[in-house]
Amino acid sequence: MPSLTRTEAHRRSELLTVTSMAVDLDLDQGEQTFGSRSRISFDCAEPGATTFVDVLPVELTAVVLNGRALDAAALVDGRVELADLEATNVLEVEATMAYSRDGQGLHRAVDPADGEHYVYGHLFLDAAPRVFACFDQPDLKAPYAVTVAAPEGWLVLGNGAATKVSPGRWELAQTRPLATYFVTVCAGPYASVLDEHDGIPLGIHARASLRTHLEREAGQMLEVTRASFDYYHSLFGIRYPFGEYHQVFVPEFNAGAMENPGCVTFRDTMVFRGAAARDEVLARTNTIAHEMAHMWFGDLVTMQWWDDLWLNESFAEYMAHRTCVAATEFTDAWVDSTVARKAWGYAAERTPSTHPVAGSAAPDAQAALQDFDGISYAKGAATLRQLIAHIGDDAFIAGVGDYLRRHSYGNGTLADFMGFMERASGQSLTDWSAAWLLTAGVDVISVDRADGAVERTVPARFPADRPHTMDVAGFTGGAEVFRVPVTITADRTVVEALRDAPAADLVVPNAADLTWATVTLDPESVAAVPTALATVPDVQARAVVWIALVDGVCLGTVDPRVLVRTFGHAWPVEDNDSVLSRTSLALLGRIIPTFLPPAEQGWAEGVVAACAEQVLAAAPPGSTRALVAARTVARASSDETLLRAWAAAKDRPAGLEEDSDFGWIAVRNLAARGLVDEDFVEGRRSDDDTLQGRLNALMARAAMPSADAKAWAWTELTDNRSRSNYELNALAQGFWLADDLAVVRPYAERYFTDVPAMTEWVGEDAMARVATLAYPGRVVEEATVERSEAALGGGGLSAGVRRSMVDAESQLREALRSRAIFG
Repeated sequence: MPSLTRTEAHRRSELLTVTSMAVDLDLDQGEQTFGSRSRISFDCAEPGATTFVDVLPVELTAVVLNGRALDAAALVDGRVELADLEATNVLEVEATMAYSRDGQGLHRAVDPADGEHYVYGHLFLDAAPRVFACFDQPDLKAPYAVTVAAPEGWLVLGNGAATKVSPGRWELAQTRPLATYFVTVCAGPYASVLDEHDGIPLGIHARASLRTHLEREAGQMLEVTRASFDYYHSLFGIRYPFGEYHQVFVPEFNAGAMENPGCVTFRDTMVFRGAAARDEVLARTNTIAHEMAHMWFGDLVTMQWWDDLWLNESFAEYMAHRTCVAATEFTDAWVDSTVARKAWGYAAERTPSTHPVAGSAAPDAQAALQDFDGISYAKGAATLRQLIAHIGDDAFIAGVGDYLRRHSYGNGTLADFMGFMERASGQSLTDWSAAWLLTAGVDVISVDRADGAVERTVPARFPADRPHTMDVAGFTGGAEVFRVPVTITADRTVVEALRDAPAADLVVPNAADLTWATVTLDPESVAAVPTALATVPDVQARAVVWIALVDGVCLGTVDPRVLVRTFGHAWPVEDNDSVLSRTSLALLGRIIPTFLPPAEQGWAEGVVAACAEQVLAAAPPGSTRALVAARTVARASSDETLLRAWAAAKDRPAGLEEDSDFGWIAVRNLAARGLVDEDFVEGRRSDDDTLQGRLNALMARAAMPSADAKAWAWTELTDNRSRSNYELNALAQGFWLADDLAVVRPYAERYFTDVPAMTEWVGEDAMARVATLAYPGRVVEEATVERSEAALGGGGLSAGVRRSMVDAESQLREALRSRAIFG
């Protein structure tokens, strides 16, 4: 199916106004297909004109336009032409649709824990035609009336309040105007916890096998939900407009969550089966606040076209962190943003595919999908913080409220939004917008100690004059010896207070992390950081330094050994859960296996394991600190006796005795080292025969270093068309975990033919993730880059696979450059 182009969407929106959508889904036709009937009422501004409707069926049964039957065989590439339109039209389409296994459209999953089936709709970005016929673009919004037939015993949820009107028959209340990609139906024997707040009915739902965990976790999630509603109501002055508010935790979900009005869907790994670290609860809290922010930014007012997706994601990203700090216990949410979200965004900035926050070309819907990344989220949020610093928070909130009220139930653009910001602030933002929103790239910020100057290096590829409101702080001997607020508007700004500041061991630009910039530490600070970072009293500044070191390693300006030595000194005394968790994952996941030469990787893993053992021994039993440390030991340790005991649920740290997910970390480590066989993994799987248990078993089997194990895993990944999106991810994640590259090196070449071919049966959203995870980035050799270049130059790649390959190759080049510079 060709992706809808911006030109086509513009023409269709000029012609049509959709007045109502009626959708009937029959989910009681078996496990492979479902019935779909659509009745679309719409007006045409040019009677006699021709347009098309989008539909992707297994079988198109009937198409009737204004009582006139059209030839169902006229379906071509997911489109049916509609000719001779009248001023007022009714289109009726009946079709048989296929359930998906890739997380797009109407996904159906089976829970092995009890054999129950679950269905959910994920219609983002252009998957709605897989479920019902529609005009699939964000600016043709309409009210939806949905009816559903489902097996008796299933619960049905959707955008409108659901009422069971007869056995197996459900009606959903007609909605406010929605874009097609927001429509969802969730159906199955879901377990539920219900509540009400401020007149809004609330529900939290998950698979029946997760009922105990759901009921344990629901109190905290509902508390966050209530606090977020109160905060947004007071901030925007606009009540939540979509009736009931359900949050459904669904299996095998591609995204973290999706902001369907009235029925938000989340990946169900957020209903924690075992112990949860505080940073994991923070991340879930942030996601709940993020998706609720979308009820206003995205749902009430929707972007007109995908090039303004920042109006959705940047705002939800910013508002979620703001809400966590203002309305929940997680007052350190911006620290988590630094080490988790901004690290993701800075990595995206380093790739050739970097793009502006707003105004990306997005010639078609699939091209737009590639820009749902750390730039649209994390950089966009940081840019909004800079906008607030520029115009003031009062003007920002006033402008936001005016924008939302003016465009309620419609669509908005960058120009619309900035117009309201200008009116609220009384100043022109043309130059500011051009620099921060419409120009790609990230500035480098550093300090010249001798002159007390803050230096801004603008990327040559994307020159822009970005002002930065930030600070610079100095630390010595466990104390903050100075902090100087600065606003820089030039490439070199001498700051008198900085020039006169006391000497410091460690000088940190952007210490409060107020702006978006690559922080480069001066040579004296780099020399001091391995031992000095441990004594810095400000957690936000420590987070900035950690990310500066990771950026420096990736840019080839910091020896990766400096990062390992810093970890050895600073990690054991770190008291922030997000910093503890994210830094250990960064070292074990990428820095050690790709930037260090193979001969030094064992040493570095030993440093990480020793630090984690030290923390675990001293941490209060059952604490987050102990949990993060135990997981890190399980990932990094080479102690076979310890790992076997933990894998078998013996002698585990307090609170982890029955934690299956913890046990799988040890199993995976053993498997990757070739210390256990398939029977061992199968035994653990039989003890945990759940969705998550089966995924962990797949990952462990794929990690085994034998030639036979790799051949099996590669065939399952690239040839088995029955595998779900999550199963493909698990196989890809485990495959490259091999100390001996000889066993996986042949597949570095096969990747470039075998993986792109999977687009024949895997949807683009899922395929992009698989292509990233399966990329041979651990084969850090020039030959891998050469093969990658050849594949990218040969054409024939889908947009998602191409973007994944470009970004992964960029990361591979970073590792090669580092090894060339530092040995």
